[in-house]
Amino acid sequence: MHPQAHDVAAPSLLEALRAGTALLHVALEKRLPFFSPQLDADGYRRLFEAYYGFYHPLESRLYDCALIPVGFNQALRVKTPTLHSDLIALGLTSQAVAALPLCPRLPRLDTPAACLGVLYVLEGATLGGQVLRREMARRLALDASNGGAFLDIYGTETGRRWKDFLDYLGHVPLDDLGRQQAEDAACSTFSCFEQWLDSQEVLL
Repeated sequence: MHPQAHDVAAPSLLEALRAGTALLHVALEKRLPFFSPQLDADGYRRLFEAYYGFYHPLESRLYDCALIPVGFNQALRVKTPTLHSDLIALGLTSQAVAALPLCPRLPRLDTPAACLGVLYVLEGATLGGQVLRREMARRLALDASNGGAFLDIYGTETGRRWKDFLDYLGHVPLDDLGRQQAEDAACSTFSCFEQWLDSQEVLL
């Protein structure tokens, strides 16, 4: 899944992002309740209300900042509308969704490199969603029609879109400072997300 070898800067950016976020990624995964025997339909709904409370303000800020390096197709990759549809399928009204609390502490999006770091986390989560989708289908009978669309947001395109994203990431020229900014933003995304979910009392 690495970019082509002739892209000298890309592997170092990808490896910096992977290595820099590894501990935070593992720590958050251990606290997410998807594989907990206690997770029921109500717990799933509350979890995804919290997800919406993070994704909605983060994507709004990300896509409004005009700093994302050229080549990223926002229309294909925005996640918030799918979360909104899932919450409606889970029984919320549009008014209830609009009234959900939103995360006040988000990663800084003040450089193009920082945008890449945030996108790395958001796109990586879609890959991990495939395992969660299967578990939620088995345990809660959820699919794309009744509240599980977010976990399979790209469907059969998941693998290809991840590879396309890595290719995009590999073709953005960044110096050492830029790579550090990307890594810092990715780490901040994990930290902000975990703290938000914790504050909403949906983690283990």
